[in-house]
Amino acid sequence: MNIACVLGSPRPDANSSILAKRFCETAQRLGGKVETHVLNDLQYQGCQGCMLCKTKLDRCVLEDDLTRVLDAVRDADVVVLASPVYFWDVSAQAKGFLDRTFSYLVPDFITNPVKSRLKPGKKFVLILAQANPDENSFTNIFPKFDYFFRSFGFTETRFVRACGVGGPGEVESREDVLTLAERTAEELMGARPLEEK
Repeated sequence: MNIACVLGSPRPDANSSILAKRFCETAQRLGGKVETHVLNDLQYQGCQGCMLCKTKLDRCVLEDDLTRVLDAVRDADVVVLASPVYFWDVSAQAKGFLDRTFSYLVPDFITNPVKSRLKPGKKFVLILAQANPDENSFTNIFPKFDYFFRSFGFTETRFVRACGVGGPGEVESREDVLTLAERTAEELMGARPLEEK
């Protein structure tokens, strides 16, 4: 199983990245092939709104460091996006990546029941880390991503979230969330029944 892991934090010791690492290490142990992309290390532009991916090309016209990330997501069976919660949403790095995935949509995606150029049946995992300890805060983020990736033909979406982890590496002491990341990987890799969640 091919896994594309996209890290959206600017910090090298980010809590969201630590959770993603736990997920990916578990998936690798179970036979998954992981390719990790640290967005903050890449040079790329946001979507230019040129519409060439809807008129002349079947991919994004921009050629930059994000091209290989978009290719990896296209070829993956599982896509993991990890981000801190910054200013009530995912990081700017993650948002720039997401805007470029507009190129996955077919030209007539508004009316076409098959909206995506991607192979159907992929799985998506959103990993978020937030400093705010209130679990009722920022609950609108995952539903947006669930809707978004299901419109691309993803058939399963999962959510791993750590609340109250603001300091670098703080999530290392949160065995409950680390275990959730591990179990999510086991379930998606077929090593743990969904009923045991």
